[in-house]
Amino acid sequence: MIKVGIIGSTGYAGGELVRLLLQRENVEIKWYGSRSYIGQDYASVYANMFQLVDENCMDDNMKELAGLVDVVFTATPQGLCASLVDEEILSKVKVIDLSADFRIRDVGVYEQWYKLKHASPQFIGEAVYGLPEVNRELVKSARLIANPGCFPTCSFLTVYPLVKEGLIDPNTLIIDAKSGTSGAGRGAKVDSLYCEVNENIKAYGVGVHRHTPEIEEQLSYAAGKPVTVSFTPHLVPMNRGILVTAYASLTGNASEEELRAAYEKYYQKEYFVRLLKPGVVPQTRWVEGSNFADVNFKLDPRTNRVVMMGAIDNMVKGAAGQAIQNMNLMFGLAEHTGLRQVPMFP
Repeated sequence: MIKVGIIGSTGYAGGELVRLLLQRENVEIKWYGSRSYIGQDYASVYANMFQLVDENCMDDNMKELAGLVDVVFTATPQGLCASLVDEEILSKVKVIDLSADFRIRDVGVYEQWYKLKHASPQFIGEAVYGLPEVNRELVKSARLIANPGCFPTCSFLTVYPLVKEGLIDPNTLIIDAKSGTSGAGRGAKVDSLYCEVNENIKAYGVGVHRHTPEIEEQLSYAAGKPVTVSFTPHLVPMNRGILVTAYASLTGNASEEELRAAYEKYYQKEYFVRLLKPGVVPQTRWVEGSNFADVNFKLDPRTNRVVMMGAIDNMVKGAAGQAIQNMNLMFGLAEHTGLRQVPMFP
């Protein structure tokens, strides 16, 4: 039995962690943390948990929590996990952080993009970037996981094979991403109101979105050299899902077959990354509620570019599902344990 604590359990990602973990017989959630609802019945915050969760919301006392559980998930705003974690805690419990606190290696870059002073930079070098498809072996032995962002997860998985194989020039990459409104979190914001979002689509964070340096850093590791990309997210009127369409110039004259062979090389044995059949484009509805990432590409010989496409559920593979995927690896379990939910349709 794996004992789990969740700090930030009343946000969308935290609620998704609860939903997925409650379905497992080998996991016990011991701590439903929430600064906003301390002492309040968890099922009164999320009524879908009525008669499923009887506990009240707790605070974010990670020191106390570390002595009660095997793993702590922090589904919190940037800065909180870094302010709570210390050597004493990490000596007792594994921590999977769903914020950006430990994703970026350069603390100066983190502080520049997130406008925060990092509270525990001494742990940045130790933290493992929790993208199992790339860092699987490192995840297994980690005590601190930096769970990737939703946009970086979808963007990276969409283009990784062609960057890794040198088939595209990564510095020509343009990444156009669309996200459902749950990506903005559960907090009350004017831009997330129904009347602002419904029947509307807009770009936001143009040129300054905080996931940009995370995408660039991970692609730089794949390319073996510094990578700069153009990344533009868009908000679309749906609850869940991310769709990425990326464009890049070929470095040579690769054929459709060579490009597909690159994707198959890296994803043929991956359970959660599905390379679609030729001509089939990813759609968010085909991954909704699941931990799958659907990817495909289209060669455009007229422009000597390739169009790469990917889709994930931002709440699952983009957050809670991937965090649980990492937990499974950390505890020596099959990676898909508790994550074999079939995508919902319609």
